[in-house]
Amino acid sequence: MSSIRTQVRTQVRTQVAIVGAGPSGLLLGQLLHRAGIDAVIVERQSPDYVLGRIRAGVLEQVTMDLLDEAGVGARMHKEGLRHSGFDMMLAENGLVQRTRIDLQALTQGQSVMVYGQTEVTRDLMDARSAAGLKSYYEASDVQLLAIESTHPAVHFTHAGARIQLDCDFIAGCDGFHGVSRASIPPAVAKVFEQVYPFGWLGMLSDTPPVHEELIYANTDRGFALCSQRSATRSRYYLQVPLTDSLDAWSDAAFWAELKLRLGDELGAQLQTGPALEKSIAPLRSYVSEPMRYGRLFLAGDAAHIVPPTGAKGLNLAAADVKFLSDALVQWYGDHSAEGLDGYSAKALARVWRASRFSWWFTTLMHQFPGEAPITAQLKTAELNYLIHSPNAQRVLAENYVGLPLQFASLS
Repeated sequence: MSSIRTQVRTQVRTQVAIVGAGPSGLLLGQLLHRAGIDAVIVERQSPDYVLGRIRAGVLEQVTMDLLDEAGVGARMHKEGLRHSGFDMMLAENGLVQRTRIDLQALTQGQSVMVYGQTEVTRDLMDARSAAGLKSYYEASDVQLLAIESTHPAVHFTHAGARIQLDCDFIAGCDGFHGVSRASIPPAVAKVFEQVYPFGWLGMLSDTPPVHEELIYANTDRGFALCSQRSATRSRYYLQVPLTDSLDAWSDAAFWAELKLRLGDELGAQLQTGPALEKSIAPLRSYVSEPMRYGRLFLAGDAAHIVPPTGAKGLNLAAADVKFLSDALVQWYGDHSAEGLDGYSAKALARVWRASRFSWWFTTLMHQFPGEAPITAQLKTAELNYLIHSPNAQRVLAENYVGLPLQFASLS
């Protein structure tokens, strides 16, 4: 007899079972709680592990508004950095062209907020804890059962006991490697994927940012991004081959390469220091359709991944959560299935728009191995066009600050 069968089974009942305690799962739980809908969260990692994941944090206005709606926006507004623009840089053959993309001027007053995903997660965790809402961390052997029926359930092991979580709906917010996406039959799921032939080497350091706003740099040595978490904490990225290992990148080597990519003027301003965190992340564009199967609804990285160049990952997840929470509120309010039935198509329409932008921006800003000389020249020409054309900048700015939610439905 298996160990699972010999464990005590505890039955728990909730309206919505949320698998995954990342920002999408926690945000959904908070919105449902404020609407009077009971939701239990199941997470395979510990709270400390979840908070230890270093992620980007450029928030669109839609995401800011949603955090306010969830009642967790106060610290973001107090500590976050409101950015009304960013710099684009082209460095080639020792020549540097740099221009500011004025988001507010180009989008009728819109801007973005630099506020780390870790901080968003912390705010949501604190709110859930303060409300006394049920969460199971360090859950193992998670299984989704009867998702095609009207009585789905989540089974998992927690603190040595096998638990059966009965529910009306399951929200799969457990990321690319989670059980939720894998629970949709392969014959049903349609997958679209592009894996990029490079990664991002990221470094977090307690050093003042080299510039008050973000800098996206296309250089003949590869892409670089200068970002930040606060006035005293910086986040920098370098494009590196997928074959590179962290052992090959000492702190000194990282800073030296970043200075080379930024050029003489910015390189001279760069303040260096020891790394608080350093990692290499692969880049991919990924979409799995549909985002609903029976009573299972996918949100965030469980359904789609975009390269971080356009800062769309967290914002797409937040939009998914908005659509799904509204649909669940509608269901429990008047038993209308309209929102739930339309969720996948509505979310995917926005996903594909953001995926297109992230793919375009990634392709434009990076050096690709074996790239044909004509392709490199065409990208240089397009960057020059962006730097000098207000109309081209307007399209970039509109996508960067995020399309309105009402653009989500296909006509």
